[in-house]
Parts: sequence; C-alpha cells; structure tokens
Amino acid sequence: MEKSVEEKIKDKIKKKETHQANKMANKQVVREHKESMSTKPIINMMSKADMVKGQGVLAVYEEQVKLVKELLADDFDVLINGSAKADIVHYHTYNPEFLVTLANKKLESFTLGYVHFLPETVEESLDLPDFIRDIYDFYTIQFYKLMDYLVVVNPCFIEPLVNYGIDRNNIFYIPNFVSRETFKPLDQNKIRVIRERYGLDPDRFTVLGVGQLQTRKGIFDFYEIAKAMPDIQFVWAGGFSFGLISAGYDDIKKLVEDPPANLKFIGIVDREKMNEIYNMGDVMFLPSYAELFPMSILEAMSCERAILIRDLDIYPDILFDFYLKASDNQGFINEIRKLSEDKDYYEEAKRKAKKGSDYYAREHIAQMWRDVYNKILREGSAMRQAKKEKKANKKRKEDDDPFFD
Repeated sequence: MEKSVEEKIKDKIKKKETHQANKMANKQVVREHKESMSTKPIINMMSKADMVKGQGVLAVYEEQVKLVKELLADDFDVLINGSAKADIVHYHTYNPEFLVTLANKKLESFTLGYVHFLPETVEESLDLPDFIRDIYDFYTIQFYKLMDYLVVVNPCFIEPLVNYGIDRNNIFYIPNFVSRETFKPLDQNKIRVIRERYGLDPDRFTVLGVGQLQTRKGIFDFYEIAKAMPDIQFVWAGGFSFGLISAGYDDIKKLVEDPPANLKFIGIVDREKMNEIYNMGDVMFLPSYAELFPMSILEAMSCERAILIRDLDIYPDILFDFYLKASDNQGFINEIRKLSEDKDYYEEAKRKAKKGSDYYAREHIAQMWRDVYNKILREGSAMRQAKKEKKANKKRKEDDDPFFD
C-alpha cells in the first residue's frame, strides 16, 4: 500500500523534528559536562537507520536508545549522532560519512560496532551486481575490524567474525529486545476495530506476516499457503524497503498486485502503529529461509501472539522452545489449521510466546548493556595505555639504535 503525498510529507516533517530534538538534547549534555554538572560517561549513538523505513535495524536502534536513556540514565549520558567528544562511540550503522570521522573519534573514544548482519547474510536480501557486492562486503568487514569492540545480536555471528580476523575477546553477545510499554496485548474489542479498519473480517482467524518483501522472507510460501487455506485470512505488513534492489522484486511485485481474496498486503507500517498490527493477527507467521534475530518475532511475543516459523538452525539458541515450527508448506498448513481449530493448542502457543517475552525482558537486557559499556570503559582504558607504552618503548629502542641515526 503506497503512502500518499500527504503522509510522505508528514514523515519528512516528523524526521526533521526528531533530528532537531536530538541536536538540542546533545547541546544540553555537552553544556552540563562543560559546567561540571555531570561527570557520567558519554555514549554517542551513531546511526542513519532512519534512512530506510520498515527494517529491523531501525527498530533495534530506537529501542536501544530508549533503553539507555530510560534505564541506564543514572550511569551514562547519551548523544545522538553527536560531534562532541564521547567516552564510547556506538555505531549502529556503517555509513560512509561515519568512516570519514572515524579516525578522529578513535583518538578520543572507544568505538563499539553493532553487528546486525554479515556479508553472507546480506546476499539473500539485496540483488546487487557481483562487483558492487564485493566492494560492499569488503567495506563491511573493514568497518568491523576498525571497531575496538563489537556486539552481535546472534551468537552464531561470533565464529565467522573470528575467521575474518577479529579478536574473540572483543566480541560481546547481547540479544535484541522490545519494550512491553510499546508492544502489549490489546483486548478483543479493540482487535475487532483494528481488523475492520484494514478491511478484514473481525471474526475470522487471521495469520500475520511481518517483514520486508524479499525472497528470503518466504513471501512466495506465504502466498501459496494463503491460496491453499481460503477460509482463513492472511495479512502481510511490510514492503520493498530497499526498492528495486530488493531480492526477487519483479516476481514479488506480481504477487502483491494480484493476491488471492483472503490475502492482503498492507505495505510498510509506521512503527508506532505496529502494536495494533501484531494484535490484529491470531498467529505471527514468518516462513523465512534465513534470519538473524528478527525483531518482528520479539515484538509479536510481547503482544502474546502465537509464533509459527520455519525450522532454522539459528532459532533454538535464541528462541529456545518459545515457538511452533515446520519445515515445509504442508507442515505450516497443518500447524495453522490446528491453531485455528484446537483452542487448547492455540492457548499453549500463546503461553510459549509470553514465556519468550518474559525471557527477553528489557530490564535484563539493560543490565547486560550496563556490564558491556562498563567493561569497555574499564578494559579499554587499560588496552589503550598498553598500546601507548608499547609505542613509547618502540620509539625508545629506535632512539637508542644507531641504525636509525
């Protein structure tokens, strides 16, 4: 569903207002430190994730900033894309303009990179010419190598990063999370109203898919399963966030333009409306062939929706037994049918999701970030001092060696 011109203008105005508010907040933090009103370490959050709407990296970034500002406010001050000196510069995205200033920031700050993906995981998302992909892959790994420390969202990333030549001791694993204040269950009357607003039958069992429209998300399977189950309504929230370079763009566009009667594609939805979208579905169904740590699953769990996903190797280590799974379309059809007809089975699936939401509680993740930031400040200082001493010793040896005269 393409946004109207008026909606696009509103988005631009909102984005501009947000950037202006961040600038004002940055000035306040800097002023307080100059006037010695605050001695807390400063974390500078660097991100351009808002350049592309409807992607998980943006959701992770927004949640992370809120978490530090709200739950770690007694420990740290926060800048957003600031230019002032900070103790830690936390990179959420790796835009070329960040690379230009990176050398200067490394002189005065410890750098922390957020690893949301690896080159091999991007291949199934973007359809790029080989030479551009090679440049992109090289650039990504070099940016990671330039960081003092890295945080991965999935433990399966650690070994590949070590194979790329990054010190294992400088890699931390912290899972994604969502705010229960933002994503929470709604009562059935509100859900009926939401469904009617999107042109759905308020009483019909509803299967929801969320994510970018690209091949790896299993969108073709979602389409075929909807065709095979005409008595159940299916909804997909998400669009072509990366436009024409989205993998499978041409073929997927044909599906979107000619769906079966029981399938609706509602396009990219603003994040503040996503709680309603998750509640609109009885089941959150994500048939992806490759995932990292999908925020959509955590958000749906927080809304206590039943979770049905493909049986992938990465899920057991991060989602444990909080979900239902299948390996093929017939397996998905069987699960959806059972969920729609067996009330006890459905309620048990919702309890699993609630358990998953409890496990990834925001407060628990906040403590993990507190520990990592403090460890960086503590060990980073020692590491930097050791490098200075090594450099000084090398210079002394050169000064004492007549070969260098």
